[in-house]
Amino acid sequence: MSKPLLRRGTIVAAFGRHYEIELADGTLATGFPRGKKSPFAVGDEVELSADGQITGHAPRRSLLYRSDAYREKLIAANATQLLLVVATDPSFSDMLLSRALVAAEHQGLHTTIVLNKSDLAAALPAARKLLAPFVALGCRVVELSAKLDASPLLPLLAGECSVLVGQSGMGKSTLTNALVPGAAAPTRELSTALDSGKHTTTYARLYKLPSDTCPGGTLIDSPGLQEFGLKHLTPQEIEFGFAEFRPFLGQCRFRDCQHQAEPDCAIKAAVASGVIHQRRLDHFRQFISENRHGSH
Repeated sequence: MSKPLLRRGTIVAAFGRHYEIELADGTLATGFPRGKKSPFAVGDEVELSADGQITGHAPRRSLLYRSDAYREKLIAANATQLLLVVATDPSFSDMLLSRALVAAEHQGLHTTIVLNKSDLAAALPAARKLLAPFVALGCRVVELSAKLDASPLLPLLAGECSVLVGQSGMGKSTLTNALVPGAAAPTRELSTALDSGKHTTTYARLYKLPSDTCPGGTLIDSPGLQEFGLKHLTPQEIEFGFAEFRPFLGQCRFRDCQHQAEPDCAIKAAVASGVIHQRRLDHFRQFISENRHGSH
């Protein structure tokens, strides 16, 4: 008896337990997983049975996801670059940036911070000040206004699978529409009373970027988020995710130094000398505390 024929393709959209899959011949199919769990992510290269069941995925080159004490939330598979989208308005969380950076470091993704709505000149200085610790860290920051001109980002997208991550209202969908003609990603005005964006993208989707501007590039737009838990990482992995800590690791008096009140802590000394920003150490301590106590 011959084995059932399996089709191969890439997940280009995820709607809960249902997935849209682009097959090798360019046609689209709908797939669903075995059982009740949804273990696949946009970007996964999968095998699909004749009746639409996803039987498995190819080995992943990367998997960006977040987690708390109760569950994991997959964001994108096989991405090569994280685009962290922030804006001059509404205000953004620098701690969320640090969380996403740690997760990206763990998966070997390089990161670019996109400061959107840079045409709002009055709010630009405050946004730049909040990003200063990341600039000092060596993070690339691209300032643009997605509504006016997204072209400053184009040179960074060719040959990359880039995933857009950020809080709601930062303009990820507007940026997607500017980069992908015909994408028609939904956008919505901000809730100014709450100074927070409303969720507009409710599911992740992968787009092929135009070959004339970004040859070989793809873009994954993901839903806005307000939390980015790191429960899936060990304290050592979180520590290693702070790239500026690495030259000092192993130099503390105590091997298991938590960089809190311990004497002769190399990380605290680096903060005191200005090599590491105090805000980043605060973030690290918060993440370690959360992992110990199961919050976020």
